[in-house]
Amino acid sequence: MSYSAPEDVDDSRPNLLRRTTMGNGPPESIFDWTTEIDSDLSNQNASNQAFSRKHWRLLQSQNGLRIFEELLEVDFLPKSCSRAMKAVGVVEATCEEIFELVMSMDATRFEWDCSFQYGSLVEEVDGHTAILYHRLQLDWFPVTVWPRDLCYVRYWRRNDDGSYGGGFNISPLKSRNGRPRTQVQHLMQIDLKGWGVGYVSSFQQHCLLQMLNSVAGLREYFSQTDEKCAPPRIPVMVNMASASASKKSQKLQDSSVGPSLDQINAANKNAVMMDEYSDDDDELQTPDQEASSSGLESEVKKTALEDECTDQIDLSCFSGNLRHDDRDNGRDCWKISDGNNFRVRSKNFCYDKSKIPAGKHLMDLVAVDWFKDTKRIDHVARRRGCAAQVASEKGYFSIIFNIQVPGSTHYSMVFYFVSKQLVPGSLLQRFVDGDDEFRTSRLKLIPGCPKGSWIVRQSVGSTPCLLGKAIDCNYIRGPKYLEIDCDIGSSTVANGVLGLVVGVITTLVVDMAFLVQANTVDELPERLIGAVRVSHIQLKSAIVPNLDEEPSG
Repeated sequence: MSYSAPEDVDDSRPNLLRRTTMGNGPPESIFDWTTEIDSDLSNQNASNQAFSRKHWRLLQSQNGLRIFEELLEVDFLPKSCSRAMKAVGVVEATCEEIFELVMSMDATRFEWDCSFQYGSLVEEVDGHTAILYHRLQLDWFPVTVWPRDLCYVRYWRRNDDGSYGGGFNISPLKSRNGRPRTQVQHLMQIDLKGWGVGYVSSFQQHCLLQMLNSVAGLREYFSQTDEKCAPPRIPVMVNMASASASKKSQKLQDSSVGPSLDQINAANKNAVMMDEYSDDDDELQTPDQEASSSGLESEVKKTALEDECTDQIDLSCFSGNLRHDDRDNGRDCWKISDGNNFRVRSKNFCYDKSKIPAGKHLMDLVAVDWFKDTKRIDHVARRRGCAAQVASEKGYFSIIFNIQVPGSTHYSMVFYFVSKQLVPGSLLQRFVDGDDEFRTSRLKLIPGCPKGSWIVRQSVGSTPCLLGKAIDCNYIRGPKYLEIDCDIGSSTVANGVLGLVVGVITTLVVDMAFLVQANTVDELPERLIGAVRVSHIQLKSAIVPNLDEEPSG
């Protein structure tokens, strides 16, 4: 089983996220033992594929499967947690047939998954995301080893090449002798816990191989079955919730009579299945050719004007408590990420869906603050002496992104982007002065994780996300600033990704680019508000802010 999270759209995308906690935010310390799977290797660019390949080595071949083990730069795993492993095999069946089978948790699963004991649906989040309960039956000394219980968020999607992700990576291959062929990958990293697990290495490996061997079970199941099984259903769990939750479960049971997996697949057969919060094209406006010509001309002029207005700003007068370090090996610090690390919609996107390197930022990142408190930290721009206040005193305009991390201790990472002025009539100016509905429909984030374990890199992904739709964003418009408070805890999936990342944050290098989505020819090409790279952040370096002061301007 692998676990990942949804956020977006057209590049590579993870599928399934291991849920580390069902509470509000991650615990104080979490080891990186959750699992993840590459959602669509076939859509990754060549450099990503090469980077992924060199982090895996072939461990063994058994039952017609290749078993790989992840190569880690630093061994930070607990004794009871194995390295990530994956099994790769070929199954003679269509992607749709395999997908329907692996999504099931009914009696059919006993015929191909020897580690399965029981599974049920706890809650259906949306059409692509569900919270599942899963019990593993491990046969290694079953008298002394109890079954393992998992509760996790599962996300699935269908890609435009016909491949699926949702616990397994299911990709079509060329048919042979008239029979369909599909490559199935199953990736797993798990902490089985138990007092003796860390001292008996053979137990951990045996159980992992037993679970990964389900790929061979799939192959044999289809090779010995002529009839296509009926679309499976997942039983709804009713014994792990309160009375109110039981009513909700009953509603889920009633609604299960609705669309089956077959119907869902058929409805989306000719389209890319994307998360509802993704950088999709629903609002993309494609004008006629004549309108596009004039639009492109005005866009070129607008871009030139924006470049002229983005004058160099003296950064020496701004400061934040997180250190700025431009070295590649810096730790517990930030630097400006090159805009060309990110791809955005080109001026011809309406016609050919092409994307280009983002290039120069519209605003300058002048400071980063790293805060903590016993409660959620809101409206940081009111803090006297912060970068936004300094910029306001100089007549500059600021956009502040306050990324709020929930938990027993609340954290906030605050990015201050500053410009001397906004270009009147530009998309950015319309975003700043528009209403919250417009802002929510356009605010976009492009993430990246250039350094970290393979599982975390795949979980973070690199696909654009309409941030305002994925999580709750509170917009605070001041005289010379716009603050955007982004509550990560408002999303089940984002909170789960957070649980995966926080436990290993000191080993990560993370990129974030912020922009306003362009939907019309006049608005294209897209431009980054700004981008940042944070490296090997330490939780202990966060400070408690003094927010008693009101803003001065």
